Amino acid sequence: MTDGIDHIGIATNSLDAHSQFWISLGFIQGKDELNEEQGVKIRFFQAHSGGPKIELLEPLTPESPIGQFLAKRGEGVQQIAVKTTDIISTINQLQTMGVRMINDVPVSGANGTKIAFVHPSSTGGVLVELVEH
Repeated sequence: MTDGIDHIGIATNSLDAHSQFWISLGFIQGKDELNEEQGVKIRFFQAHSGGPKIELLEPLTPESPIGQFLAKRGEGVQQIAVKTTDIISTINQLQTMGVRMINDVPVSGANGTKIAFVHPSSTGGVLVELVEH
């Protein structure tokens, strides 16, 4: 069903203000991407050895989901993303188990991915993002 952690999403007021930290640890900065549908500017960092990525998220507007997250909780970890090879089957399986989904149908994510969010009420308070590459 899943293939481990894809990335950890961190909400920030400024991608530039926090990028140097990840670079100083040896992470490689990827290209910035805008996701207008989600109202967010995204910057990924990848370790030389591979593994899960770090995703910095900057809101395009205060009303966007990341803007609302920052207003409510401040900067910090916003979500943990899990890789899946078949997002629709994963959503269906989770719903069969009674898991509450934010997205019943996948939406467009960064780098051409399909994503869907699992509601934190079903995960012990953690926003989980399903990612299909």
